[in-house]
Amino acid sequence: MLGGGKKKEEDDTIWHDRDIRFDTQLASLELRPGEMRIDSINSVEDTKGNNGEKGSLSITNLRLIWICHRNSRVNLSIGYNAVASINIRTANSRLRGNTQALYVMTKFNNSRFEFVFTNLVRQSPRLFTTVQAVYRAYDTSRLYRDLKLRGAIIKNKGLILLPNEQMYNKVPGVWNLSSDQGNLGTFFITNVRLVWHANLAETFNVSIPYMQMKVVRVRDSKFGQALVVETSQRCGGYILGFRVDPVEQLQAVFQEVQSLHRVFSNTPIFGVDFTTEEKAAPLSELKVERQQDDVEIVDTENTADPHTAYFADRGDAQGQTQREIVFSSELGLAIEKLPEGVTAKSLWSVL
Repeated sequence: MLGGGKKKEEDDTIWHDRDIRFDTQLASLELRPGEMRIDSINSVEDTKGNNGEKGSLSITNLRLIWICHRNSRVNLSIGYNAVASINIRTANSRLRGNTQALYVMTKFNNSRFEFVFTNLVRQSPRLFTTVQAVYRAYDTSRLYRDLKLRGAIIKNKGLILLPNEQMYNKVPGVWNLSSDQGNLGTFFITNVRLVWHANLAETFNVSIPYMQMKVVRVRDSKFGQALVVETSQRCGGYILGFRVDPVEQLQAVFQEVQSLHRVFSNTPIFGVDFTTEEKAAPLSELKVERQQDDVEIVDTENTADPHTAYFADRGDAQGQTQREIVFSSELGLAIEKLPEGVTAKSLWSVL
């Protein structure tokens, strides 16, 4: 739609809510500007990848951070943008036996990973309630962080403001240069994004968060001088052009957007609202050495690659998934164990 899809290699500085990182440097686990720790749970087992190991789970507005007590170099950083679903199911923990655990299903770099966290503090629901509530807050506030084309963001020629969003300027007479003839519309400039919509069709619009702006500049085009916004590679690497008349107005808009982009880069607003009852411990306090638990840790596979233990679908050398063989009373046969919540009847049902 708006502008070209030109893509360039770049170094994205805001990766924290997008990436999944295994056994990363501790510096990468420090909170970035705009990131806030919502809760910290001190006794959590990484049941899928490090069964039997205690660790600390930090819940921020951008990601989950798990750090092993025994060895801080064993850690996880799971950005919420990579999360596909969060569920509560039964898991087999070496420290608690069969118990309720938090299952986090993710997709990152064309691979699916499954993470299972068990709270080792009995009768404490914080692991389940906090993670699910924060992820919902993240998932419902994507307009703060993601570029949106043709969204339901305009009503009666006015911008529908997000919570805590402030309108700074409204600029009429702005031409979008995505087509040969251009489209006349209006700019809305706020504290978190730049929005344009066509005057004749409110659904023809674009919402560009400052977070996704790579470069903002003024350059010549076949329509004369234009405001050019180049977006990050992660949101498509778009190059969007807008003409603002007269030239003095163009320079004023450019300086305002450039200034707001610079301020936002230093103090970003990620849009995840939350409340806490008490202050969580700083990350430095989570790095203290712990006494070894009286639990035997048995390695049953090669763990040289930290990704391996977390693959959601793991198979044998031929790529076939191995499942436990159980007796099905419904069929009177020995079958592969079905996933939790799936029955033989449901597999044979035709909608």
